[in-house]
Amino acid sequence: MATPYQDDGQQQWAAEGQPDEGYSESTATTAVPVGGKKKRAYAGQAYEFGAGGNAAPGGLGAAGGQPPAAVGYGGAAGYGAAPAGAASYGQPGSYVAGQPVPYGAPGSADPNAPPIAQPPGYGQPQYGQPQPAYEAPQQGYPVQTPGVAGVTQQFGQMGVGAQPLPAAQQPGLQGGLAPAQRLNPLIPVDISAQGAPFHVSDLDLPPPPTILPPNSSVTPSPHANCPPKYVRSTLNAMPTTSSLLKKSKLPFALIIQPYATLHDAEDDVPVQYDQVIARCRRCRTYINPFASFLDHSHRWRCNMCNLTNDVPQSFDWDGAKQQSVDRWQRPELNYAVSEFVAPQEYMVRAPQPLIYLFLFDVSYAGVTSGLLATSARCILESLDRIPNTDRRTRLGFMAVDSSLHYFQIPRDESESSDSRMLVVSDLDEPFLPTPDDLLVNLSEARSNIETFLGRLQGMFASTQNSGSAMGSALRAGHKLISHVGGKMVVLSASLPNTGFGKLDMREDKKLLGTSKENALLQTQNSFYKSFAVECSKTQVSIDMFLFSAQYQDVASLSNLPRYTGGQTYFYPAWNAARTEDAMKFATEFSDYLSAEIGLEAVLRVRTTTGLRPSAFYGNFFNRSSDLCAFPAMPRDQAYVVEIAIDESVTKAFACLQVGVLHTTCNGERRIRVLTLSIPTTQNLAEVYASADQQAITAYFAHKAVERALSSGLDAARDAVQAKMIELLQTYRKELGGGNMGGGGLQFPGNLRGMPMLFLGLMKNLGLRKSAQIPTDLRSAALCLLSTLPLPLLMQYIYPRLYSLHDMPDDAGLPHPDHGAIVMPPALNLTSGNLVPYGLYLLDDGQTQFLWLGRDAVPALINDVFGTGDKNALKQGKTSLPMLDSEMNERVRAVVEKSRDHRGKGCGSVIVPPLYLIREDGEPSLRLWAQTLLVEDRADQGVSGAQFLGVLREKVVT
Repeated sequence: MATPYQDDGQQQWAAEGQPDEGYSESTATTAVPVGGKKKRAYAGQAYEFGAGGNAAPGGLGAAGGQPPAAVGYGGAAGYGAAPAGAASYGQPGSYVAGQPVPYGAPGSADPNAPPIAQPPGYGQPQYGQPQPAYEAPQQGYPVQTPGVAGVTQQFGQMGVGAQPLPAAQQPGLQGGLAPAQRLNPLIPVDISAQGAPFHVSDLDLPPPPTILPPNSSVTPSPHANCPPKYVRSTLNAMPTTSSLLKKSKLPFALIIQPYATLHDAEDDVPVQYDQVIARCRRCRTYINPFASFLDHSHRWRCNMCNLTNDVPQSFDWDGAKQQSVDRWQRPELNYAVSEFVAPQEYMVRAPQPLIYLFLFDVSYAGVTSGLLATSARCILESLDRIPNTDRRTRLGFMAVDSSLHYFQIPRDESESSDSRMLVVSDLDEPFLPTPDDLLVNLSEARSNIETFLGRLQGMFASTQNSGSAMGSALRAGHKLISHVGGKMVVLSASLPNTGFGKLDMREDKKLLGTSKENALLQTQNSFYKSFAVECSKTQVSIDMFLFSAQYQDVASLSNLPRYTGGQTYFYPAWNAARTEDAMKFATEFSDYLSAEIGLEAVLRVRTTTGLRPSAFYGNFFNRSSDLCAFPAMPRDQAYVVEIAIDESVTKAFACLQVGVLHTTCNGERRIRVLTLSIPTTQNLAEVYASADQQAITAYFAHKAVERALSSGLDAARDAVQAKMIELLQTYRKELGGGNMGGGGLQFPGNLRGMPMLFLGLMKNLGLRKSAQIPTDLRSAALCLLSTLPLPLLMQYIYPRLYSLHDMPDDAGLPHPDHGAIVMPPALNLTSGNLVPYGLYLLDDGQTQFLWLGRDAVPALINDVFGTGDKNALKQGKTSLPMLDSEMNERVRAVVEKSRDHRGKGCGSVIVPPLYLIREDGEPSLRLWAQTLLVEDRADQGVSGAQFLGVLREKVVT
């Protein structure tokens, strides 16, 4: 069934296809005012309390109270004088032009420099005593100033004269008149422990800037090029030829996140309502800031294919106000990201209404876990949040155990207000027991829907039925809504064990960690792929909310969202009796229902002549060579499109445009257009200097998931490591030259973090070699790796670690300028950064851990948790108490801010659960948290030092 949208009278899949918070340091407990505030010297107390007698290496435990000698990278963090010039890997440092200046330890990069004087009590960083501010390392490129002056300034700061490039290296010269174009300079650094190693703050830096020639855009707007939060390229200087790209061994791909928020009100994308849309007649590119005008501005030249097009007659006219408008103020000429309200010719039927069909698991597991009651109540309390601006939103409800249960809900004005339950036992050929009132208008049946949801739990309260015919229920649900399209929301707490799509219990712990584990990650029943494709064709999207305490075969069930633009939400061992579990799901589900998803969406990437989209990754169905179909487009996912270079690009810059045609929740057909321009180069050094380490890591995360599902986990990990070696070898061979003295591991400064990001990817729950990871957990992690927006993906691969016991004075408090909570500086993921009297927050975006050291003093524990006895603290899943304590308030603020995905430039409904981990407490919890310390050897992996050693051995020798 084709989606009835057309362009120029041609019916097709979709129109986009064509139009397509003391005390001073002291061991006493008396208050000493410091800077107007009172602080507790927890570190000093910790030493007196007993930390000095039993601290493990890396803590404060040397005889006579003397700090131990510094230990090099890979060992415990030392607190004494480091050898002159040495900086332990994993400690923060300030880098200037690629040279390390140790942070928090004496010594400097100059071996002849005198050691830095140690402050009183050195080696005991106290709670409440701010750490020295960390100066972010230079990324290998200076701050850019627009235009030619800025480019000259960059090289002036580097001591490089602004000499013109040889003619052969001046891309896009037109008649010899174009100025020489300087792109990002290549600044090599030694990424090994002895050089300028990665620090987590590198991940907070923006990607290398995109430096376009002067006057590239038709207007001087600062918004003319697409910001990286929407589209991020792996390369911000593109090779002109396929051979140069192949020589670089770098990928050329776009990380596309069409939406940065869950709601339109939070988005600042301009919307053009006049329905005047100018597109190229040949390649169908939308007019954008990089088009050019000819013939007294009556015509415009496409920046993709160079075809000259007529400017629409109404381009300079406001039809609503009946007056002329200034063309140069039009959003599409000033903003790289803009949205059009599509005119009538983009459709042949009215835009579909928002439809949610809820499929409740009412088996014994679904009822006794509290899933049915919690989900029904959450929907009831979220009815006002479900988008319904146009009052066309329709809801449907089905329940499933070993039979199918339909619910007929009458309209509010009907004579009877009672809902009827209709049971169908035929699972082979499920039928609709009645054609009417199974899908009801939210506005017209609001009162009866509320009544029904209030009674739903009671209907199945005494069930003993353990069957689940979810596959048959999906087929029946599809029958119910396929004529319109919409979203099926599956809430399941058991394995589908009867009817269509029946799944068997196939988890075998003996296979975990072996080469045969790959079979467990494959789809067990082909129904889940074929049915998903059928749903995609009829504009039906599926989201899976999975709650089983037992094996549920996430590997099979996740295919349904994968091919229909949906998502798999996994809540292992969830139970509503646990307050934290109930609150997490209720919050996430409510936010999920309120998100303004796009319906009947398609995405297409158009490129400058000579370029071509060659591969697509993400949750959608690839209908043709360049068209991605989304029955519903969520706002919290990202997609990857690889770009091939088929012909040499002769222009000074290339353009890539993403078009997303969709129906909004309020019934408007819209087109979101995102245009990115990237300078071209024939210089390999400029390609490497402009490479984006985060975007490259995201690309290889998607490739690794693909490899894991097709060839196994070992092959996926090996491929990631082999790629890192290949890139280092290529850099050494092609650009390292003779600057490899000392046998260091050289790489561009802008890619300094990539080895640790790759190591984090290999150690991620989805790919890590382990015999202790249940298949469902691993499959859910693979789903995240292939859908998370880039900021959350980076945090999932390389989690954030914050020290809370010694936060700076302003951390955990609102910033005086913008009001946002100030976060403490992040630390590298190594146990060398954990002191035994400390309190830390470890957050990978999906789970949060509060790590309490074994020698934490009662004062700290009391200030944060309200009790001085750490043995009284509840371990595992917990929530922080609300106390009238400045420290408690600041810690809670940091935890909440870390959960706030909006501050990271992306939307997400996920609320990470909080686990309290005591260093001397439950071993399994402690080991779980330690697996997130990427630079340690947790779970039989390699440490960061060992990984760099392996890379150096493969590359340098």
